[in-house]
Amino acid sequence: MPPQVKIFAGNASHELGEKIAAAYGTRLGDLSIQRFADAELGPSFNESVRGCAVFLIQSTFPPAENLMELMLMVDAAKRASAASVTIVMPYYGYARQDRKDKPRVSIGAKVVADFVQSVGTDRLMTCDLHAGQIQGFFDIPVDHLDGAAVTVPYIKSLNLENLIFASPDVGGVVRTRAIAKRFGAEIVVCDKMRLRANEIASMQVIGDVTGQDVVLVDDIVDTAGTICKAAELLMERGANSVRAIVTHALLSGPAHDRIRASVLEELIITDTIPLRQENEKIRVLSVSDLFAQAIRNVVTHESISSLFI
Repeated sequence: MPPQVKIFAGNASHELGEKIAAAYGTRLGDLSIQRFADAELGPSFNESVRGCAVFLIQSTFPPAENLMELMLMVDAAKRASAASVTIVMPYYGYARQDRKDKPRVSIGAKVVADFVQSVGTDRLMTCDLHAGQIQGFFDIPVDHLDGAAVTVPYIKSLNLENLIFASPDVGGVVRTRAIAKRFGAEIVVCDKMRLRANEIASMQVIGDVTGQDVVLVDDIVDTAGTICKAAELLMERGANSVRAIVTHALLSGPAHDRIRASVLEELIITDTIPLRQENEKIRVLSVSDLFAQAIRNVVTHESISSLFI
């Protein structure tokens, strides 16, 4: 007899957790997060998880206590004799620190991987890692889901006649080409040079966008400087329209103001990170069905390769 499935969500992803549980056909489990006077966290399960397949949903965007809360949830589940514990981390924080690109820096993505494994996690489920190679930091199964499963159908519904896809930087070419292939469309590249993080010195377009309806593709939008500058440059180069699809919307600092003032028709994001401010140019698509299907297939030992990148 297969173990009973129980799904829980941390504070950072409670709304998404409710959607995933509903799409799976159940409800979220009863979990309490005690907060001490000094803000120290203490999660506890208010129902038995003994012998259960436990799925813990939490994206690890800032603050860092979201990650700590998740690790404590794993530890509590293991100590409560769960048969298995799977972390469902729609947004994998610190993924941008995936290598040493200059001397004497940390590799944050590896630190998180070590942390996740050290508490006894049996499996990780995530979506659109900043670099797919991060999977190699783990010695446990990693299910790397494809956010395009959510965004591509929406783009198809727009019936854009002169569709072309654009990568906002050279590093995103593989991601952009993978989506463009689904439409049989061409791609262009916005080549940028940075002086420092979150600050662009210059940008140029490689390719022709004259008269085209351009869709920019990226995994993360943080301060929105890159995506808005790229959209402006594409319009200057003769594009008919520019919109963007991004999986993880951090939207820090001036991001919302930049998006409102930009030439973007719309910014299409998913709910891996909750949208904390209304913005008329932002459309949110849910990944709840995608993750619910992945959980279902893991539990029944069916293939989930169609949900991978």
